[in-house]
Amino acid sequence: MDLPEIQKTIQKMMKGTMGEALGMEVVDYQPGRVVATMPVDHRTHQPLGLLHGGASVALAETVASLGGMLLVMAEGKAVVGQEINANHLRSVTSGLVRAEGNVVYQGKRSQVWEIKIFDEKNQLICISRCTLAVIEPR
Repeated sequence: MDLPEIQKTIQKMMKGTMGEALGMEVVDYQPGRVVATMPVDHRTHQPLGLLHGGASVALAETVASLGGMLLVMAEGKAVVGQEINANHLRSVTSGLVRAEGNVVYQGKRSQVWEIKIFDEKNQLICISRCTLAVIEPR
């Protein structure tokens, strides 16, 4: 797949999802690497006005899942989240956060992704690891 095809595929995959509702946007893709942004606003705040940890985890899993799907879809496979963890290191109240996801293991039945989320000052605010199960789609 060439880059325009990949971009169309990503847009189609994001349509009607939590990622779309939270304003996530994929800004770069290479096999085994996805970079996406998400606004820190009323959709992603927790009651104290900080970026909600769950929104960070949703961004991390979205990045991993999109990247994982693009790695296996040519084989007729799909991926689903199996496990995710996150360490929230700094708070953010506004602006845009950027998630950089990289595959660290790609097997026939699973993938492991590392996702780092940065604020606009390029400070690491969250680090996450996501394990994906590779499955036959329904």
